[in-house]
Amino acid sequence: MKVVIGTNEEISKQIAEEFIKQVQKKPDSVLGLATGTSPLQVYANMVKANKEGRVSFKKVATFNLDEYIGLEGTHNQSYRYFMNTNLFDHIDIDKKRTHVLKGVGDYEAYAAQYDDEIASFGGIDLQILGIGSDGHIAFNEPGTSFDSLTHVAELAESTIVDNSRLFNDISEVPTKAVTMGLKSIMNAKKIVLIATGINKAKAIKNLLKGEKTEEVPCSILQDHPDCTIYVDEAAYSLCK
Repeated sequence: MKVVIGTNEEISKQIAEEFIKQVQKKPDSVLGLATGTSPLQVYANMVKANKEGRVSFKKVATFNLDEYIGLEGTHNQSYRYFMNTNLFDHIDIDKKRTHVLKGVGDYEAYAAQYDDEIASFGGIDLQILGIGSDGHIAFNEPGTSFDSLTHVAELAESTIVDNSRLFNDISEVPTKAVTMGLKSIMNAKKIVLIATGINKAKAIKNLLKGEKTEEVPCSILQDHPDCTIYVDEAAYSLCK
């Protein structure tokens, strides 16, 4: 794994450039996308590049990592809503080529087909990840099998607490989600992970310095052939 250290602004710009160069090189690239606060500046930089005419997303296909169970795509905390309002509504992408897991209806059936659908597009060329304070990636909580594909996941209490900052009350936070599995993520050709803040320091230490174990889901990334970890000084502080 390669590690890049910088400010949130610096690393967000560098990750955005990774996506821009990928699409410039291969206009019909398949991009793996994430939600949460970590990639917000990345997406803002991608929007800026699109509006400046540096890159077009017209032929791109996207697949998101996860979605809360119980939230319609129009709910302001759903991940479909997040992607539309922070990226898709502001770039020249065909929304029919954007894929976000379903949190309502027959979400289990859609989840069961998700990996095959990704494969039908040729696989993910570039995947962005965030990381939870307990080392989870997507909604793969500690104990998730390294062989897991897209599935329904019970959210750990720590994840619910972490995500409650985005809701009016912790009681509103969904307790289940549909998520790409760890094997699904590892199938991406290239992975970039972004982590900022002291609350991510332990997870980053376990990722970079710890043993590979299913109790630390992110540790599977140690086996990926092309994975770059982008961190700020606070997130990297326990690795020095």
